[in-house]
Amino acid sequence: MKHKTMIRTRPHNGATEILVLVEHPMETGQRIDPKTKRKIPAHFIQILTISVNGRPVAEADLSVAISKDPLLGVLVKGPKSGDTVSVAWHDNKGETGAAKAVVG
Repeated sequence: MKHKTMIRTRPHNGATEILVLVEHPMETGQRIDPKTKRKIPAHFIQILTISVNGRPVAEADLSVAISKDPLLGVLVKGPKSGDTVSVAWHDNKGETGAAKAVVG
């Protein structure tokens, strides 16, 4: 399954706000499928890393408690216009995602 990962950056009080949206089901493993009456298997992002110019600046250890299509935001001091922001993540099923953006 392909999960879209999007990044948005914007200046914020002398820092750069980095917003990351991942289209992901984030299933807990507790919901019941109304058609089959069986539990929907757990499917969630485990680790998401945000880097600037290849240097990690934030890492989130996610779990089943995060809602579908999570939106994460961090404020980072130091990034300048033209710097590259990258995001990489993996989930409990071995699926991965990544994206890059340039600070505007």
